[in-house]
Amino acid sequence: MGVQVRAAAGAIGADNLSEKAAKMRESLLQSQSITENMVSILGSFDHRLSALETAMRPTQIRTHAIRRAHENIDRTLKAADVILDRFDLSREAEAKILRGPHEDLESYLEAIEQLRSNIVFFTNNKSFRSSDGVISHASNLLSKAISKLEQEFKQLLSSYSKSVEPDRLYECLPNSLRPSSGSPESKNPSNSHTSHITAENAIFTPLILIPPRVLPLLHDLAQHMVQAGHVQQCLVIYRDTRSIVLEETLQKLGVEKLSKDDVQKMQWEVLELKIGTWIHFMRIAVKLIFTAERKVCDQMFDGIESLKDQCFAEVTAGSVSMLLSFGDAIAKSKRSPEKLFVLLDMYEIMRELHAEIESLFRGKACKDIRESALGLTKRLAQTAQETFGDFEEAVEKDATKTAVSDGTVHPLTSYVINYVKFLFDYQSTLKQLFQEFENGEDSNSQLASVTMRIMQALQINLEGKSKQYKDPALTNLFLMNNIHYMVRSVRRSEAKDLLGDDWVQRHRRVVQQHANQYKRIAWAKILQCLSIQGLNSSGGGGGSMGGGDGGNSSGASRALVKDRLKIFNGQFEELHQRQSQWTVPDSELRESLKLAVAEVLLPAYRSFIKRFGALVESGKNPHKYIRYTADDLDRMLGEFFEGKTSNDARR
Repeated sequence: MGVQVRAAAGAIGADNLSEKAAKMRESLLQSQSITENMVSILGSFDHRLSALETAMRPTQIRTHAIRRAHENIDRTLKAADVILDRFDLSREAEAKILRGPHEDLESYLEAIEQLRSNIVFFTNNKSFRSSDGVISHASNLLSKAISKLEQEFKQLLSSYSKSVEPDRLYECLPNSLRPSSGSPESKNPSNSHTSHITAENAIFTPLILIPPRVLPLLHDLAQHMVQAGHVQQCLVIYRDTRSIVLEETLQKLGVEKLSKDDVQKMQWEVLELKIGTWIHFMRIAVKLIFTAERKVCDQMFDGIESLKDQCFAEVTAGSVSMLLSFGDAIAKSKRSPEKLFVLLDMYEIMRELHAEIESLFRGKACKDIRESALGLTKRLAQTAQETFGDFEEAVEKDATKTAVSDGTVHPLTSYVINYVKFLFDYQSTLKQLFQEFENGEDSNSQLASVTMRIMQALQINLEGKSKQYKDPALTNLFLMNNIHYMVRSVRRSEAKDLLGDDWVQRHRRVVQQHANQYKRIAWAKILQCLSIQGLNSSGGGGGSMGGGDGGNSSGASRALVKDRLKIFNGQFEELHQRQSQWTVPDSELRESLKLAVAEVLLPAYRSFIKRFGALVESGKNPHKYIRYTADDLDRMLGEFFEGKTSNDARR
């Protein structure tokens, strides 16, 4: 039973599968039929489109030709517009140029640019039938425009180129360098070295030579002239206009162009003043005038490198020559010791300004000016060094007959010492100067060597002068005074560090030696009067105190004691009269010398009077012989070396 049911169910399932397979075959057949129909339809469309394209091709060709024709017409019209615009620009430019640059310089410059642009345009479009005529007309017009431009450049530059008044220059100086009365002559040239030191870090107010608002216009004018090939004309106009202005500015300031002969004829006082003002002028010229002119040049010829240095060199050449010629005349003039310090001042200002001169006068065009400035610096150094040698020789050979009768410090000594002290105000300058002539020796050693030689030369000369005195005591007093002055001056100056303690101590001993020699020579004879030697009586009757001419218990003769006191009084009065006219200018040394004499004389006098005074006092007229007490002598010694006249001494 169960088997029959399963068999029946299997039969039913097989029938269902057959039915589904039949339906699928039917669907596939229908899809194939639809696909074939679609292919047939699409093929039909392709044939139709191909036929349509074939039909449209003549129309497309005609449309493309029309479009190209339109494009050609547009291009032609545009080219015509450009050419017409160029003609319009030419007419506008011509009108502006004919009116000239005075009314509207900027428009005038624009017109020149328009002409240049048109010339380039028509040169590049030679196919245009009238190009050559247009170019020729524009070129002629441009030439006239540039000619008017030159005139405008010259006129504009001239109208704003005025010489600068001295007061305006002084206002640009730092306060420390301004002359008190508005004139450089009011400054003391002897202070020029100090002014160099203060000027190193001083701030200078920039000088404006041409208003800043005008410079751009001048720059544009110069640029157009250069573009037109008028470089030389531009240079000549600038040089001729500005060089006169600079020279007038310096002349108003007081700069003179002096020759060597002019300098040689001047009195030293006049020349010294002129050198002081020249140093002042050099600083003003470089730091204010030339600096301002360089700025004008750089701005006016910005972008025109060929003109910057050349214009500046040619404009300043005359002014620089005017300044340097005076320096050259001084450097080449006859040497003398008093010129050394002004030579050092001049050398110092040239060294101070060296970097600025190199910076301002840069480039090949300024080479001659740079070399002239450097040449002057070297000549000043050479002359200063030679003057050193002259001074050393002059000190040693000085034959001045000016005698100092009172034995005080000789004028030569004070002159030389002040000279040496001034040298040390120039230490850095001197070291720089020594380096100009390098010989392998340290600059400090060179300065010390020079100073020692000068001091030695002075000492040799003083020893010669001391021999003029007939009194050997005054000879030693003179040498003591002068060498003491040298030692004291060195100890109080920077020379001490250079010469060293050994030099100071050695010369202090020399001073003491001369002081000792003075005491020995001046006072040995009078001290002999106070000696007990030779006072014993030679006669037997003179030994009694009761006798009218007797002696004391030691056997001293009253007559010999009186004679000694009489000689002592006479010699002391003579010494007092003479030596109170002598001078020891240094108060400390003077008191020391008086004390040294008193320490020898007064104890000897007191001892003599104490021992033998009774012999005289017991006789007739004791005051005739004992004229002075020890206090009287001490008071009178206080009047020694005061430099009194003979009348004062007698009183």
